Amino acid sequence: MTEMTDGVLHTLFRTEQGGHEQVVLCQDRATGLKAVIAIHSTALGPALGGTRFHAYASDEEAVRDALNLSRGMSYKNALAGLDHGGGKAVIIGDPDSLKSEELLLAYGRFVDSLGGRYVTACDVGTYVADMDVVARTTRWATGRSPENGGAGDSSVLTSFGVFQGMRASAQHLWGDPTLRGRKVAVAGVGKVGKHLVEHLLEDGAEVVITDVRQESVQAVLDKHATGKYAGKVTAVAGTDALIRVEGLDIYAPCALGGALNDESVPALTAKVVCGAANNQLAHPGVEKDLADRGILYAPDYVVNAGGVIQVADELHGFDFDRCKAKAAKIFDTTLAIFARAKADGIPPAAAADRIAEQRMSDARAGRAL
Repeated sequence: MTEMTDGVLHTLFRTEQGGHEQVVLCQDRATGLKAVIAIHSTALGPALGGTRFHAYASDEEAVRDALNLSRGMSYKNALAGLDHGGGKAVIIGDPDSLKSEELLLAYGRFVDSLGGRYVTACDVGTYVADMDVVARTTRWATGRSPENGGAGDSSVLTSFGVFQGMRASAQHLWGDPTLRGRKVAVAGVGKVGKHLVEHLLEDGAEVVITDVRQESVQAVLDKHATGKYAGKVTAVAGTDALIRVEGLDIYAPCALGGALNDESVPALTAKVVCGAANNQLAHPGVEKDLADRGILYAPDYVVNAGGVIQVADELHGFDFDRCKAKAAKIFDTTLAIFARAKADGIPPAAAADRIAEQRMSDARAGRAL
């Protein structure tokens, strides 16, 4: 993106975006690659975060998403106890029509040019097979297939971590860390959401689902049309209908960000929000709106950290059991955040931010000594 509009430049240098260390605008005309790599912080170590492939409406929107997502990764990695800072990349375009081997190889060369300051992985629109290709031109690609020295699909542990966050929410609100007998709404049953449904069913929950892709909904419904979970999964058409389902205990946004906004929060019937999507709060102040309505919010970047725990471990020789044990600690971290929020008289999102910021501040202070 050699030609930047005033809007893109304004977005890049807005102080409220969180003081990013580096933003790289990438373009390869031969393959059609246009990408943004945003490094928010390396206070705790190399920036780590996935690559999103999405058809953004504008370059400015893509830059804004990269900035927001990378900042969120700094906080996520800090609260996950990882020695990594936060980074994120977005590739601009429809992955169904633009993605090619040559484009991914070109993207890998841009990642490699950063010399390890940014480590990438899968995100929306990118998959394990894509990371196998990217890894051919950079050593700083994780989320690869086991056949190529990687850990495979990180959505398995992402969903497990979200489930731990739900268990912690149940413990905090109802005094019992189980979803048995609870009604849970899952918005988005793609890579992560479909695994989350399995955890919920196994724990005895009733599940209501929706997704913009009808084939994803149908796949989940078909899987549980018969057997011991028959009748335990139902579907509604669209998120607007999902959040208004009567008798909901938990709402799990598991698609794109901004699910919690000025329109959705007043309509929520659930008592808890705990999901896998990044950047669920559409703007500052939504966390207070949730608290004012008596809705317990489990911060997204805390509960969805299972995937980044997995890809970080891949850099040191992947061990699934070790990663699952680390992801299980999301239960304790979530409870600690709820306790901090209560003690400080602030929403859980603010409490999580304070804990993460303290860890990053301590790391920077230690480097300065």
